Amino acid sequence: MAVRGNRRGAPSRVGLTALLAVALELACPAGALENGLARTPPMGWLHWERFLCQTDCAQEPRQCISEKLFMQMADLMVSEGWRDVGYQYLCIDDCWMAPNRDKQGRLQPDPKRFPSGIGKLADYVHSKGLKLGIYADVGNKTCAGFPGSYGYYELDAATFASWGVDLLKFDGCYYGTLELLAEGYKTMSRALNKTGRSIVYSCEWPLYQKPMQKPNYTEIKQYCNYWRNFADIYDAWKSIKNILDMTSFYQDNLTAIAGPGGWNDPDMLVIGNFGLSWDQQITQMALWAMMAAPLLMSNDLRHISPASKALLQNKEVIAINQDPLGKQGYRITKDSRGFELWERPLSDGAYAIAIMNRQEIGGPQAYSFSLTFLGNGLACNPACSIQQILPTSRHLGLHNWVSFLKVVVNPTGTVLLKIVVIEEKRDVSGSHSLGVL
Repeated sequence: MAVRGNRRGAPSRVGLTALLAVALELACPAGALENGLARTPPMGWLHWERFLCQTDCAQEPRQCISEKLFMQMADLMVSEGWRDVGYQYLCIDDCWMAPNRDKQGRLQPDPKRFPSGIGKLADYVHSKGLKLGIYADVGNKTCAGFPGSYGYYELDAATFASWGVDLLKFDGCYYGTLELLAEGYKTMSRALNKTGRSIVYSCEWPLYQKPMQKPNYTEIKQYCNYWRNFADIYDAWKSIKNILDMTSFYQDNLTAIAGPGGWNDPDMLVIGNFGLSWDQQITQMALWAMMAAPLLMSNDLRHISPASKALLQNKEVIAINQDPLGKQGYRITKDSRGFELWERPLSDGAYAIAIMNRQEIGGPQAYSFSLTFLGNGLACNPACSIQQILPTSRHLGLHNWVSFLKVVVNPTGTVLLKIVVIEEKRDVSGSHSLGVL
């Protein structure tokens, strides 16, 4: 979660004691993040976009942020096959806390909505073979006005570890100064590692830094497992387009830093909600896979269409997203008709290719391109096998490196392909054959 309307407010003031504490932290050497986690993009479920900050369980018992909601989602992640295809993190966002810390200064959940406590909820989630994520903020308040972690970084990290938390989403509201913002993210990273518990660390550091200062992604990756670059996603095609435009505009910097252990986060999957057409849902799934993005759904697993469920659980798309090479995809061309061609290098010399039709008028349109254009000429050299994955799975046959390929793409839709290189082999008799790399 990031800036929510007018709730962020002005930067907070800090006292002399707090500044001295930060100075002491700065005197300590900052080690790189070596937690061995998030070697592929994390997958799971996150409550924010679908359920927001609904805290009135009397009026909205099925929508409010409560332990009951998360237990129901945990049950469904197992019974409906989500866990089995890789969705393992069940993540709490803002609005889980009580309005005040306890007498020992520790964060505490709202006692009415989480009467069993976060530790018990973590036990329940773990019993299902899942992992629990939680939310906090680098400043003195969360974006929704609950207690922030400023001045309590080590205590909060120790509290989360004692509860059995597996992932922390660390927001950036009410952060004070850019110096305090950066040091807060670093300090929490060190504090999490100090606990000895494996806790994936999700940062919103560049999101808050970018309006005033160019993010240093090399530094950010030293401390964070994945990080938000742009504003909150919402359930609309305009939001998806904005994220893709921003990602492609900054792609030289973003693709250079992404890889095992550290990922760019374009925010939640909103597939299965209300605002996207079927083709637009396909586009989000395909492009999030191309961008090596964390796949964190924000939807209601109790009410999701079979088609959206099948799309989110598509094993071929997930395999592209989770490819162990860990290279983020990038846009290689955009033409005057609104077609965009994206590619992503995969393991074993393979490539994923996405052809997106940005037109919002008319019907399906044909798009032709030369295979020589892909992978700096290597994606289909000397020959290749092409599999269409989305919108339907079908084999497109064998091709050579000078072939042209034509696909038909619906407005606002995407065709996702996987290209596997076939190398030329020579046997002992001198005859030639082709084999898949």
